[in-house]
Amino acid sequence: MPKIAQIFNNNVALVDLDNHSQTVVKGRGIAFKKKRGDVIPANQIEKIFYLATETSRQNLYFLLRNIPIDVVTTTYEIIDLAKKQFHLKVLDYIYITLSDHIYEAYKRYQAGTYQESMVPDFHIQYPAEYAVAKQALQIIAANLGVQFPPSEVKNLALHFINAAGEDDNEQAFDQSNEASLSQLVQRVLKRHKITRSPANGNYYDRFMVHLQYLVDRLQRVDTDSVAIVPEVATELEQNYPESYKIASEIFDEIKENLYSGMSEDERLYFIIHIQRLINETPAEEQTSDGKMGGKHHE
Repeated sequence: MPKIAQIFNNNVALVDLDNHSQTVVKGRGIAFKKKRGDVIPANQIEKIFYLATETSRQNLYFLLRNIPIDVVTTTYEIIDLAKKQFHLKVLDYIYITLSDHIYEAYKRYQAGTYQESMVPDFHIQYPAEYAVAKQALQIIAANLGVQFPPSEVKNLALHFINAAGEDDNEQAFDQSNEASLSQLVQRVLKRHKITRSPANGNYYDRFMVHLQYLVDRLQRVDTDSVAIVPEVATELEQNYPESYKIASEIFDEIKENLYSGMSEDERLYFIIHIQRLINETPAEEQTSDGKMGGKHHE
């Protein structure tokens, strides 16, 4: 029987199972007037989020420092959907990046400062990721009471595209290579006068998290397989020339100095991160004098 290890609120608790593992459980009023060690009847549990590895447990406690439990469990529900219904394989760091994104978007929406996404649309190349993201909007609306516009699907899908990979074992980063990779990227960014600031802090941090896991990702993912078709690369280069230039510098230097077998997909992930970091406007949406035209941003 699941016994309470920690109560997060009346509806969510961390429980110990008989097999010495832990899960997060959710259900209306399941922890109301209960204390540590009390048993939660199985028929009161509506959702279970398993913490199968030490990494997943560390991620949970990391998230709970800064993000409300309702946002965290909403993220877990979305990722569970992606894994079980759509059979997507993702690295554990998506729990951190997706929770962070949903919470930041939620706060901007509540404050009236939310802006619709200008991230490129990859729904043809990534139908499963976009299908997950569409259902994610419904889960967010039901759990958090926020109705994001349809363009938010592109942001949510991007997290699953970026985090693609196998997580069958505990991650074992090569710390020396991880540090070298981070230093190399930051040198390129500084050459282009890109540093972390209050305006771009969230996007900068997400890029650094992507790099942190890139070492492990390169060891797990088949570097010969390229999922993004050439037409997408051409579209990104035409619409985001500055982002393409900076991302290509990063990609080429990593490939030359650290990982010669890196997949071409990574160049495109870098472009998307850089585009968000410098907030580059799509070229097709600019008039000849460089100002925004009349098109509506997606």
